[in-house]
Amino acid sequence: MPNLLAIFSRVSTNCGACGARRFGTLPAMSDFHGVFPYLVSPVDAHGAVRTDVLARLCDDLVGAGVHGLTPLGSTGEFAYLNAAQRTAVVQTTIGAARGRVPVVAGVASTSTADAVAQAKAYQKLGADGILAILEAYFPLADAQVESYFSAIADAVDIPVVIYTNPQFQRSDLTLDIIARLAEHPRIGYIKDASTNTGRLLSIMNRCGDALRVFSASAHIPAAVMLIGGLGWMAGPACIIPRQSVALYDLCKAGRWNEAMALQRRLWRINEAFARFNLAACIKAGLAIQGYDVGDPIPPQAALTADARKVVEAALRELG
Repeated sequence: MPNLLAIFSRVSTNCGACGARRFGTLPAMSDFHGVFPYLVSPVDAHGAVRTDVLARLCDDLVGAGVHGLTPLGSTGEFAYLNAAQRTAVVQTTIGAARGRVPVVAGVASTSTADAVAQAKAYQKLGADGILAILEAYFPLADAQVESYFSAIADAVDIPVVIYTNPQFQRSDLTLDIIARLAEHPRIGYIKDASTNTGRLLSIMNRCGDALRVFSASAHIPAAVMLIGGLGWMAGPACIIPRQSVALYDLCKAGRWNEAMALQRRLWRINEAFARFNLAACIKAGLAIQGYDVGDPIPPQAALTADARKVVEAALRELG
């Protein structure tokens, strides 16, 4: 099994359109790897970000051994926040991290100009990287999708993680677009939230080391690590950080039997959450653990009492 990992974990950089670029052109802080929890955005009934709660959560996650923090990912409900709330979430996360782990801030918009402005602002606040997300109302052609991500990367001097989530995005990133974007000197990573692990292997084969792959909770992280992934960005890591880090460490050590035994246990969390709204589940899980993160932002709804019991039972089972 370790030999299989060695074969897949480093694909040649001389393949496809991506081979011309070397990852070393990125800044020194670009070595992202491991477990990056998608942070929740604690917002009270009046719309104020509960910065004290978020800061405590970030500090506890770093203490649990996570390798980075990602504010304004899907679990962060970015689509439901205004500009001031987004800024508060990013600023609080950066302050709480205190340089101990990299902060990769989510940037999302239907407008290229707005996305560029967000990316510049978050870099100025001190973000170590940008997670670029495309929101689209009208369908977009491939060239327009590519130009959106390129414009974000052109606007900053920090690494950019491109994010694709076909389940929720109106315009997805094709393999051809991904390969061309991988040639950009600041686009060094992709977070793919499809459920197609074969697609991840295709990206690795096409781009080699020019584009490193993070999986999502929609994938089986241990399987993605086996084929050459470098970690995962996912909401569930907010509520099971130590177990997530333990899984990553087992994968990196090539202890695959132990890794899969732990993965099977952790997958029950994903199965429970697949039945409900993800942000509602993570916020409920954190509330059970003593974090006053509040309810999902309307028009989303909090979990029902019965659904909350499902989350509580899943957490109890993991100790």
